[in-house]
Amino acid sequence: MATTDSVQAQAIHDLTPRQRIVAIVGASSGNLVEWFDFYIYSFCALYFSSQFFPKGDATTQLLNTAGIFAAGFLMRPIGGWLFGRIADRYGRRNAMMISVLMMCGGSLMIAALPTYATIGTAAPVLLLVARLFQGLSVGGEYGTSATYMSEVAEPGRRGFFASFQYVTLIGGQLAALLVLGVLQLFLSHEELVAWGWRIPFVVGAASALVSLYLRRSLHETTTAAGRTSEAAGSVLTLLREHRRAFVTVLGFTAGGSLIFYAFTTYMQKYLVNTVGMSAKTASGVMTVCLLIYMALQPLFGALSDRIGRRTSMIAFGLLAAIFTAPVMFALRSAGSPLMAGVLITCALAIVSLYTSIGGLIKAEMFPVEVRALGVGLSYAVANAIFGGSAEYVALWFKQAGHEPYFYWYVSFMCLLACIVAIRMPDPTKSGLLK
Repeated sequence: MATTDSVQAQAIHDLTPRQRIVAIVGASSGNLVEWFDFYIYSFCALYFSSQFFPKGDATTQLLNTAGIFAAGFLMRPIGGWLFGRIADRYGRRNAMMISVLMMCGGSLMIAALPTYATIGTAAPVLLLVARLFQGLSVGGEYGTSATYMSEVAEPGRRGFFASFQYVTLIGGQLAALLVLGVLQLFLSHEELVAWGWRIPFVVGAASALVSLYLRRSLHETTTAAGRTSEAAGSVLTLLREHRRAFVTVLGFTAGGSLIFYAFTTYMQKYLVNTVGMSAKTASGVMTVCLLIYMALQPLFGALSDRIGRRTSMIAFGLLAAIFTAPVMFALRSAGSPLMAGVLITCALAIVSLYTSIGGLIKAEMFPVEVRALGVGLSYAVANAIFGGSAEYVALWFKQAGHEPYFYWYVSFMCLLACIVAIRMPDPTKSGLLK
């Protein structure tokens, strides 16, 4: 009798090149929508923070909105567990369709929220509820889409194809910045603060309908036999039989997520609050940097197909540990937007060693019956603790007068990621993802 893994391998093997490309496009389009909706909150916080937290200076208001941003991350482990179980027991396609609909609902809620001036303290409470709802959705999206894209990718080129998860993840951030940039061109600062910040949330919610249509036609990579096995989606099986893989993913995701958010979502605020740029200039710098960063993902993904996933991870951890603090210090005295952009791009090139293969290297460490659960839950736990708190910790250190402590904190976590990568077995030789 064929094993679950052998049945899964045969189903993937039978996909035509066209089916693989359509599947990658469909899965990644939904990923783009999810992350656009999630990140637009961070990028618009400069405008709506005073609408929900009117008391205090600008840093205090941003600290409050960053706290809610971090709270959304706390739902990710629940989302990783819930959607990982759904994906392993009821199919990857169903899980991805549900997650994008949930993100749509959260964005619509934020777009329609009354402000503090209208309903008082209920406003930030409802904002928190909407972010928790979105956090649940994104917690399930990462693990499910990473698993799906890894399974449909062509063997021998998985690094290249799987890198498109972060192409669309970064694309979601880039689209959020571009929408914000357009609004900044046509609306005054006062209009953006009063009502303009709501527009991107409406755009994100509407685009979810397109994603839903594309995901409905995706080829399911799991089989009935695999989904009904006793181990499918079982946390007990995951922690009892695959504990080392789970802990390993926690280890390198902690540093990877932290530095990713430090140089993406937090960086815009850093350029405004610390470097002294205007909000428009900072948005322009980050738009260019993210565009280059997005283009780097397939290149570094293809590189991992040649040098191995473990080697890429070791290089990421070592380089990030060495250069994070120097880059952050140099940004403080950057004489122009161009210089700032060059420094940020160099840092993001290092981060690309991790992000281009982040989902794939996790998927290669778990068998099919607990793959979505293993990828989603382990990533979500580390991401919630370290990635979700990145902005809050950075702003807290700044408010306390010890901003450089954040630079060394990021460097230390990346060093730990390097140590974990050195100690882990090469996932490409495990044979779990065939």
